[in-house]
Amino acid sequence: MSIESTSPAPADRPSADPTPRSGVDHEDAPISLMRRLLSGSWLVSILAVLVALLVGAVLIAISNEDVQRTAGYLFARPSDFFGALISAVGSAYGAMLRGSIFDWQATSVVRMWKPLTETLTNSVPLIFAGLGVAVSFRAGLFNIGAQGQVVLGAIFGAWVGFAWNLPVGLHLIVAVVGAALGGALWGGIAGALKARTGANEVIVTIMLNSIATLLIAYVLTLSPVIGEGNTNPKSRHIVDSAAYPQLLGPSFRLHAGFILALLAALAVWWLLERSSLGFQFRATGLNPDAARTAGISVPKVTVLVMLISGALCGLAGSAPALGTDRYLTSGIAASYGFDAITVALLGKSKPGGTVLAGLLFGALNAGGTIMQTATQTPIDIVLVIQSTIVLFIAAPPLVRAIFHLPEPVAKRRRGPVDSKEAQA
Repeated sequence: MSIESTSPAPADRPSADPTPRSGVDHEDAPISLMRRLLSGSWLVSILAVLVALLVGAVLIAISNEDVQRTAGYLFARPSDFFGALISAVGSAYGAMLRGSIFDWQATSVVRMWKPLTETLTNSVPLIFAGLGVAVSFRAGLFNIGAQGQVVLGAIFGAWVGFAWNLPVGLHLIVAVVGAALGGALWGGIAGALKARTGANEVIVTIMLNSIATLLIAYVLTLSPVIGEGNTNPKSRHIVDSAAYPQLLGPSFRLHAGFILALLAALAVWWLLERSSLGFQFRATGLNPDAARTAGISVPKVTVLVMLISGALCGLAGSAPALGTDRYLTSGIAASYGFDAITVALLGKSKPGGTVLAGLLFGALNAGGTIMQTATQTPIDIVLVIQSTIVLFIAAPPLVRAIFHLPEPVAKRRRGPVDSKEAQA
């Protein structure tokens, strides 16, 4: 009989557990999903955009009449087909570039550089709302209510803009603060319900989106908002003292909201990376139970996160209300709140990445119109590209499989002793 067969097992050796354990508890499933979404490398994000552009190129080719015609005799004269294919895709993406960055066919310097300013202008609400969604993501919360918070921010900011009479300078500051308060109020409702009752923030924020849509429709029927005798669903114009000043003169729509968006990104970076409050946000997002054990008030963090997230989304509503449109309509929020989710995911919920993602989506929105008018390409292609980016960002293994990228190195799973040491 061997010694190994008779020697008892060491006391510190973990015993085999016959009961299979799943890697993720049901309560931690949303947090684990968020970790997977945010753990992909920047290379995967860039490749996801490239794949989305390739998908868009395929759809452009399919919808082009010359490509369809030459495909009928592809094997007889393949050069005609490939020539039409390259021409269709090149013309469409070239028109998008002319509409978003630089129009080399324009006859004046102003018109040449106007596309770039349109990209920057379109990116302002996307950066604000993307930062708001990113803050909630880093804290382990799914703020799907950015759209409603944008609407409330636009309502509050526009109301201060046309209903109040304040000195120049102060009026704009109060209007911007009002927009932030409107979004914070709407986000705070979801945060308070989550903290007090444990209500799922996804469901609550989605319902608040619907309420906000109905609310702005009602607001646009009130005579103090639309003016006496006006039957159009459109508010009064805000006064000039409450509007974002234009940065490059009347020939361009770029306004000071872009600078404020960059400052907001810098503030969010400091909050999340350098402040003790941001550390509490990140700790709660990584592990709420460990954060609670360390003395962090998770309900308090939940409320604060949703307030800050909502305030940033409310500032997104100030971009059209105080910058470009300067009045309220039922569609003033467009799809900024929903696009913000994609912007935050593409930017890995980091302020710098969110700014770059907002600029990318601003370029797609600015160039899509020129692409449609110049090449008769359906503008829905832009929506398909954005949706495809979401698909591949949410599925990093699919991108790695397409480009044969190696899987990320998995970190060693901590055991009970390692966990105690980490907590110590």
